[in-house]
Amino acid sequence: LRIYSAAGHGIEQVAAEAGRLGLSVLQGAWISRDPIANSKELAAAAAIAKANPGTVTAIVAGNEVLLRQEQTPQALVQIIAQAKALSGLPVTYADVWEFWLKNPQVADAVDFITIHILPFWEDEPVAASNAAQHVAEIYARMTAAFPSKRIIIGEVGWPSAGRMRAAALPSPINQARVLHEVAAMTRSKGITANLIEAFDQPWKRRLEGTVGGHWGLFDATARARKFSWGQPVSNHPLWRIQAAASIALAGLVLMLSACVARMRPAGRPSVSVKEWAGVALIISVTTVLAVLSIETLSMSAFGATGFIRSLALGFVALTAPFVAVGVAGGACLPSFARLIGPKQLRTKCPLSRLMAALFIVTFVAAIQVALSLTFDPRYWEFPFAPLSAAALAFAILAWTGATYHDGADQAAERIGAIVLAACAAFIAINEGWANCQALSLAAALGLLVLTMWWKGGWGADSSSRKPAAPRPR
Repeated sequence: LRIYSAAGHGIEQVAAEAGRLGLSVLQGAWISRDPIANSKELAAAAAIAKANPGTVTAIVAGNEVLLRQEQTPQALVQIIAQAKALSGLPVTYADVWEFWLKNPQVADAVDFITIHILPFWEDEPVAASNAAQHVAEIYARMTAAFPSKRIIIGEVGWPSAGRMRAAALPSPINQARVLHEVAAMTRSKGITANLIEAFDQPWKRRLEGTVGGHWGLFDATARARKFSWGQPVSNHPLWRIQAAASIALAGLVLMLSACVARMRPAGRPSVSVKEWAGVALIISVTTVLAVLSIETLSMSAFGATGFIRSLALGFVALTAPFVAVGVAGGACLPSFARLIGPKQLRTKCPLSRLMAALFIVTFVAAIQVALSLTFDPRYWEFPFAPLSAAALAFAILAWTGATYHDGADQAAERIGAIVLAACAAFIAINEGWANCQALSLAAALGLLVLTMWWKGGWGADSSSRKPAAPRPR
């Protein structure tokens, strides 16, 4: 059992409890920039070690201090020496494996080397299928670089939820696979390794996004294990409930669509085969994506910004199926000006106004997501499910319904389309072709751009920009 600090939150009681269970402990001392706090941590770690002889086998003087640039290698060497003098036990330091290669003087100061190998967080992320092999290769590289030192793996693991990095996909199945394969590999090679981590730590989401809070073998709320060793694992253990919710939502939307279709005014054409096909496609796809969206968005709803973002995207996801009602009712997808522009431009059709309002909400949410992933991409999620649902629904509405090619001011749509197109291209290129989440989101943004192009008639001649009234409004 590895402990990262020695004081606060009852952490000083862990070693004694571990001893009663027959566990050995690597007792950590948290090292930061604060020299007074560092001295207290070292003294507390030494006191815990002396109070639990035989249980505490070594002191870990600092965790990723060099990575965070909170101490110089020279200062860290002195801290390690202080830890040895206070505890009388073997002392190590823990950091990402590259930092040991960059700072060999630290290796000379410790009794053994503790390295972190996290395939997901590598500069070139490693897919779950190759994670165990990657860990073995890095360990071999480190033993070759430091042949006279014992080396243990202080952190190795995989997240169960969060954004993809290249081909590295967080999921319950991938977490179980990586931990099973790494455990088998380290046992076969006689390597000591600590799996990270025991429990999910939601507070890490503020630092690393959703993925930061989902590295545990147990979840943070119910303290339930995420999988049983050697047993089947599902990425969607509540799939029966989710399927029932999707079917119920589909039934509701279909019923409303049928009711609205019967309410078409006299003189308006009845629902065409093309429109019914659009209704069927919207319902069958978007209801599934809506339920999937709620599952994923609930994990990323942390902090005020994250909560508002998740709430907005959840609204987009849940309302996307209801665009089918607009298709059944013969609504069009008017320009923004026909909803929020001058009064004389506003459409009189309530259903078309509703569709325009929903499209504006989707448009604003898409702009926020696109800009976030362009200018601050490391930790933001790829909400491909809600935006894909909305993009498909509005594309079908634009395809089946009448459009206004009337010269109304569409500056907002044009500027937004340019922004979305540029961001979609950047996201796809920046994240790489192996990142299916990023590619799905980029495709959804691209579909929104095409929908705005189609409904606005931007490719039409100015002479064709006349009020189109194929049906009464």
